[in-house]
Amino acid sequence: MSDQAKKQLDVFTHHPRDWRNNAYVYPVISRRSRGLSIGVNLNPDRACNFDCIYCQVDRTLPVTVRDVNIERLQSELDQMLQMANDGSIFDHLGFGSVPDELRRVNDVAFSGDGEPTTCPEFELAVEAVVNGLRKSNLPNVKIVLITDACYLTRDGVRRGLALMDSWNGEIWAKLDAGSEDYYKLINRPNHSLDHVIENIIDAARVRPICIQSLFMRVDGVGPDAAEIDAFCGRLNHIANVGGKVKEVQVYTVSRDPAEKNVTALADDEKSWIVETTKSKTGLNVVGY
Repeated sequence: MSDQAKKQLDVFTHHPRDWRNNAYVYPVISRRSRGLSIGVNLNPDRACNFDCIYCQVDRTLPVTVRDVNIERLQSELDQMLQMANDGSIFDHLGFGSVPDELRRVNDVAFSGDGEPTTCPEFELAVEAVVNGLRKSNLPNVKIVLITDACYLTRDGVRRGLALMDSWNGEIWAKLDAGSEDYYKLINRPNHSLDHVIENIIDAARVRPICIQSLFMRVDGVGPDAAEIDAFCGRLNHIANVGGKVKEVQVYTVSRDPAEKNVTALADDEKSWIVETTKSKTGLNVVGY
């Protein structure tokens, strides 16, 4: 691999959330976003209702910020959007190696050190993002919620999602399993898989959503055919009861996970999951 290729790979795999002493807002060059994604971390305390075995958040580090201050979040976001607009963001953190075609703001994403919808200020945070994009004259930039889908039916979350809908909003709902046993192994959750599916259906009946699915090897073994069949069954159930699925994103581990027995799938394993899911569901399935 050339030095230039290594630099570009580093940009994709290194996602620091402590950018320039910001408490909440950080930049990422994302493979799935195909450009600059401005992250908004609503969980600086690193608390999460899931304890996924592939999680890349280092929870041993000391917590310096516990609450979400909307005024500070707004200020950080406005500054980041200004730097993205004038291009000065690419002078920082090695972003100078980013290819020209990725030097665009694709989205502002609620994605950080925990589950964004557990934040009491979620609705206010969505308002802050809409305000920032409006002031920066970025009407085509999406607002993305990356979520484990456990709390999509909460009143405040629903209001936040409705506001996202008014500004190119998109939900990326986590679904890493088809069976309850595999779900518990991978996500170590506080709610059942049925609960997650019900919340996904509730949201997907209102607007098309993306399903975000990370598969991996555990102790050297990837998900078997029965598990992928069960996963496809869950997707078909969502669609059959009126849920609209825009895309299924299949990807694997790219950074150091929480558990050492978790490793990435080989390309052919990931391709098999993509093709099998396409065949059994008829959905738009994309591998990353």
